[in-house]
Amino acid sequence: MTVIEAIAILCAGVAAGTINVVVGSGTLITFPVLLTCGFAPVVANVSNTIGLVPGSFSGVVGYRRELDHQRHLLIALCAASLTGGVLGAIALLELPEGAFEAIVPVFIVIALVLIVLQPRLTRHLAKHRPRDGRPGPVTKAAVLGTGVYGGYFGAAQGILLTGVLATSLPLDLQHVNAIKNLLTMLVNLVSGIVFAIVAPVSWGAAGLIAGGSIVGGALGARYGRRLSPEALRGLIVVVGTVAIVRLVT
Repeated sequence: MTVIEAIAILCAGVAAGTINVVVGSGTLITFPVLLTCGFAPVVANVSNTIGLVPGSFSGVVGYRRELDHQRHLLIALCAASLTGGVLGAIALLELPEGAFEAIVPVFIVIALVLIVLQPRLTRHLAKHRPRDGRPGPVTKAAVLGTGVYGGYFGAAQGILLTGVLATSLPLDLQHVNAIKNLLTMLVNLVSGIVFAIVAPVSWGAAGLIAGGSIVGGALGARYGRRLSPEALRGLIVVVGTVAIVRLVT
């Protein structure tokens, strides 16, 4: 790894950490940079997953106020995300490297549709939600599914989670974003542990991404919470659209 490559990976980590906390899909920044620097796809993927964990934690700390009084939601959702992350990590190690390319854009489109329709769906679903605010089986299953996807590749996991949570929980987008940050951190953490044990990891690249993502996570938490629901929804749509273009071209 040259000095220029190291600087590029560090800067990509900052950008990914910021965008992951605010929206999600930071992997679409770091993963291509690692490939450009000559890392094999699997090595790039697992190193990126491990490197983004500290930045995710930084974002969770920044959004800790929005997580207060959410224990009844978090216990069930965290269990689903942890399980999905392990299953996704195993899938990455067992399935062909290019298998995700055909289905990922479809999932992102679905998530963006959910985000755009979120206000209308929220009003429609309000009368069907449990009064105690606990997530139903469909929500748990969807969170498990996004965990599997996140452990497998991770790009746009945050967008998918935001779409699921925003339409199924009686919360505003900032509180949804806080829960999304926690769940994606857990998925990255548990899948990263699996990768560290059994997968080829470039610890130098992972360390650079980690350092950058910590700074980016703090920046995202500081400024992302200031966005209005409309601005946050618009940013999600823009990033999701870019994600689709990057994955299909």
